[in-house]
Amino acid sequence: MAEAHQAVAFQFTVTPDGIDLRLSHEALRQIYLSGLHSWKKKFIRFKNGIITGVYPASPSSWLIVVVGVMTTMYAKIDPSLGIIAKINRTLETTDCMSSQTKNVVSGVLFGTGLWVALIVTMRYSLKVLLSYHGWMFTEHGKMSRATKIWMGMVKIFSGRKPMLYSFQTSLPRLPVPAVKDTVNRYLESVRPLMKEEDFKRMTALAQDFAVSLGPRLQWYLKLKSWWATNYVSDWWEEYIYLRGRGPLMVNSNYYAMETCVHFLQTEALSTSLGTWCGHRLFQNDLLYVLPTHIQAARAGNTVHAILLYRRKLDREEIKPIRLLGSTIPLCSAQWERMFNTSRIPGEETDTIQHMRDSKHIVVYHQGRYFKVWLYHDGRLLKPREMEQQMQRILDNTSEPQPGEARLAALTAGDRVPWARCRQAYFGRGKNKQSLDAVEKAAFFVTLDETEQGYRTEDPDTSMDSYAKSLLHGQCYDRWFDKSFTFVVFKNGKIGINAEHSWADAPIMAHLWEYVMSTDSLQLGYAEDGHCKGDTNPNIPYPTRLQWDIPGECQEVIETSLNTANLLANDVDFHSFPFVAFGKGIIKKCRTSPDAFVQLALQLAHYKDMGKFCLTYEASMTRLFREGRTETVRSCTAESCDFVQAMVDPAQTVEQRLKLFKVASEKHQHMYRLAMTGSGIDRHLFCLYVVSKYLAVESPFLKEVLSEPWRLSTSQTPQQQVELFDLENNPEYVSSGGGFGPVADDGYGVSYILVGENLINFHISSKFSCPETVRMKRSSFSRRWGIFTLFFLREHIFNLTEKFNSTACFYLVWAFSHKWTSFLNVVFLFGDTVLLCRPGWSAGARSWLTATSVSWVQVILLP
Repeated sequence: MAEAHQAVAFQFTVTPDGIDLRLSHEALRQIYLSGLHSWKKKFIRFKNGIITGVYPASPSSWLIVVVGVMTTMYAKIDPSLGIIAKINRTLETTDCMSSQTKNVVSGVLFGTGLWVALIVTMRYSLKVLLSYHGWMFTEHGKMSRATKIWMGMVKIFSGRKPMLYSFQTSLPRLPVPAVKDTVNRYLESVRPLMKEEDFKRMTALAQDFAVSLGPRLQWYLKLKSWWATNYVSDWWEEYIYLRGRGPLMVNSNYYAMETCVHFLQTEALSTSLGTWCGHRLFQNDLLYVLPTHIQAARAGNTVHAILLYRRKLDREEIKPIRLLGSTIPLCSAQWERMFNTSRIPGEETDTIQHMRDSKHIVVYHQGRYFKVWLYHDGRLLKPREMEQQMQRILDNTSEPQPGEARLAALTAGDRVPWARCRQAYFGRGKNKQSLDAVEKAAFFVTLDETEQGYRTEDPDTSMDSYAKSLLHGQCYDRWFDKSFTFVVFKNGKIGINAEHSWADAPIMAHLWEYVMSTDSLQLGYAEDGHCKGDTNPNIPYPTRLQWDIPGECQEVIETSLNTANLLANDVDFHSFPFVAFGKGIIKKCRTSPDAFVQLALQLAHYKDMGKFCLTYEASMTRLFREGRTETVRSCTAESCDFVQAMVDPAQTVEQRLKLFKVASEKHQHMYRLAMTGSGIDRHLFCLYVVSKYLAVESPFLKEVLSEPWRLSTSQTPQQQVELFDLENNPEYVSSGGGFGPVADDGYGVSYILVGENLINFHISSKFSCPETVRMKRSSFSRRWGIFTLFFLREHIFNLTEKFNSTACFYLVWAFSHKWTSFLNVVFLFGDTVLLCRPGWSAGARSWLTATSVSWVQVILLP
């Protein structure tokens, strides 16, 4: 093949006249440029290590301090209080320096020591400042003078132009809560979920643990917290992720999809009866933007965008995420293993293999694996050149080798068979070389043969199919062990399937936001749909990976595939946008959008199931060094009171609003506790791990950790809002992503608040559970809609009072989607008038007349 010839730097043949040596100058040139590129990366890492190591100071500040010290010395002023003189006397023992040289060396040494002392002082001062979290518990919009002074000091000690890892050594360690505090918070969280006798029994177990075994386990845990940078993260990674022996697919991996936006166009309206008081009439308009339908072109642009992000990551040019007006830094440790990373199976536990660099990716298409080099002439392949490589793969008509097509099913099934198979059949020869190519690749790419995304002819299930394809595909066309698999569908849609152990979803979301923005807004496409630029015929062809998979191994592959298929076919998934309103209106009502969604989910779940359940919401602990996540137990006594008031017709609106406010404030308080290291579940988990190391049994911990999470929820944050104009270009914002249900009889709910007017939901459950089948989930979505109308009523009631308009009314138009079509509502002061769908306007007017409403006007949108 052509690529094989180009890979040979020199050839020689032995003839009667001697050795005939033939050199390939092009190959030697590529070797030279490749080596030069590697040395450049090493130099950049070395330089960044120095810059990060001295932060919040800078290397140039060393010169300033030393020059300042030398200046004072020549002015006959001793800034060192005699230290320079002591250094000088020490140097007098050597006769190789003159007196003037000794003075200079002494000044430089003292200046350097002073500079290091200043760095340590600034860094420790910043760590002390960042250990204060009282700002999180202040009322929104009401910052005290002390907090403002504290913020100013944080900014002073934070330095200028930080790099990605600049704040790592200044972040505080995750504190260990008191055992009694954690136990009390736990009992408070389960009180509304237990019967009286069960709660009394659990209270007795908890109190006994808090005074007997708990303090002993706590001592070991505190000892670890003093020694390790984070007392939770390493155990969490090992015991929750790497020691899991079940399939990664569905159970652990998650996905992210690109845009499919239902955007709400708005316009201010007025009527002859009065002013609409600035309120807006929502009209549904579907925006579905696909920059190109050419699969190879979309792959070329987006792969190039991913590699640009990797280059920024290698150079530490990604700005660290900061809260509170870009003041409080979050931990950036999880970015380190985003690329060049693979999970390696083991019989007892998996390991994470991370390479410092990788110069290739592996692409899967129609059962074949191809190795694609990322560099040519010492630079990244340009988008058009990457498209050319992808098109070469698409045009390749070779057949898969025996066992090759479904090889990746090993990564989708149980871990133990995969570990044994890897050790037996992939430890040597061509199988080892090819597997190394996959596991050491920058990331994995699948050129999928299906078309996915929103389809107008099938709006209800097309997004569900898109989500399921990203979550599990065909079970053998995603390499679930890679840090992430990038999927490009036949019609140009894209998505990601990510492995969970190396990092949490916000890290992948950060990459995904960059890719979505760079693909369309920076790189763009030519008018014919291809990538911009020209092809390059000198670039070597992608290389087919070679496999020699014996029959015994193929049997293991089929077994793993059967296991994965059973799991994938059992997953019921629904992805839909909620378009009646978004966080804009919610925030105007002085309510946390996250608390609002969580309370809506509690109401929806109770309406469906008739009971409350233990609810998991993922929160982050990245205010601390190497922090990952903590659990917010969203089902509280306050949220239960609110839900019960909502289903009780005897309750007044005022009573419901009061309970809603109490429940939302409680949720925010619990979220803040989780973020600041005072959560419940990570502490109890670590105490349980210590008990296992000490070989002691705790009935309390055993029961706590065996409780199922039947409602598992997570919000996907938008972190780089500067990349998008969310109001004018929402079509370039990701629709978020999702994950499989944590419990077999539960729901997995992921949501993303897009801009001010849209919330995207991703809901998963299992067909095998009769309580969570599709019809139930349809009701789940409708219950959410009913609650949103209740919430809007408060907003509009407040607006009516604000503008004091006696003839003012408001119409909220709900998106008529199968899963979210609930009643349209007219709010007329204290009266609530319900309108059915537009086609039923005559019946609605008759109903309004029958209810003796004094005045109303029916308005129907086109």
